[in-house]
Amino acid sequence: MNRTSDGFGEVTATSNGFGEVAGTPGAPVTLVASDLDRTLIYSAASLQLDMPDERAPRLLCVEVYGRAPLSYMTETAAALIGQLARTTVFVPTTTRTREQYGRIHLPGPTPRYAICANGGHILVDGVSDPGWQERVTRRLADECASLAEVRAHLQATSHPSWLLKERVAEDLFAYLVVDRGALPEGWVKELADWADPKGWTVSLQGRKIYAVPKPLTKSAAMREVARRCGATTTLAAGDSLLDADLLLAADRAWRPGHGELADSGWGAPNTEVLRERGAAAGEEILRRFLRASDPVRTGR
Repeated sequence: MNRTSDGFGEVTATSNGFGEVAGTPGAPVTLVASDLDRTLIYSAASLQLDMPDERAPRLLCVEVYGRAPLSYMTETAAALIGQLARTTVFVPTTTRTREQYGRIHLPGPTPRYAICANGGHILVDGVSDPGWQERVTRRLADECASLAEVRAHLQATSHPSWLLKERVAEDLFAYLVVDRGALPEGWVKELADWADPKGWTVSLQGRKIYAVPKPLTKSAAMREVARRCGATTTLAAGDSLLDADLLLAADRAWRPGHGELADSGWGAPNTEVLRERGAAAGEEILRRFLRASDPVRTGR
């Protein structure tokens, strides 16, 4: 497991508030921390079903919103994720809020752990760990401009001609829902240049522009879950710039052939770049997870 410090201070193998400690010494444990949207699950618009209709895969709806289907996996991916959840510590790792994550119903056993709000919340059996929340809140207050300042800047510089919604997530970060076609060229870069010295990062994902504090990371939360379950190997996957730290922190990682990381040409020595795009990439990522977590095939 990658031992890089997460910036939240020294962590020891003591009780985490739920009566848990690290796993049995010497027993191999593989932790799989994967982004969800456009990595394992896909909206109708992001499935990229470029084959003839008669050859399209059967789909399973895994999320309903407003009484309408919203997110899907192929049935092949559904079978693979069920196998993965039974053989590893599978940790859904998402920028979604807890409420948004709660709408997703993945196949297979319910994961014991989940990471929401880009690392702001670690869920244990569906309950947010208050100790982790406190550590995150304290670090953000010490190192970043306030959410109120960033939100005020977003409101002052956005325009009704292309801004559809402005939202705050879990009182941790902000995002805009925009009309991509009407978004002025260079606006996102100008926002990123303004946010960077204030300790914030900016990410454009589909119709959403995220402004997120730099210390609020999926990687820090993954390391904490890895400590708690005694993981000896960490695997990760993701498609956006907000996933880059997660991929770097894992022992092995994968990114699909689509998304923000692909568009920017991002890569790292521990991260394999897949050629598959859309729902086919979701299937391939799950296959790679399963192969990498098999001690017979990997020689562990």
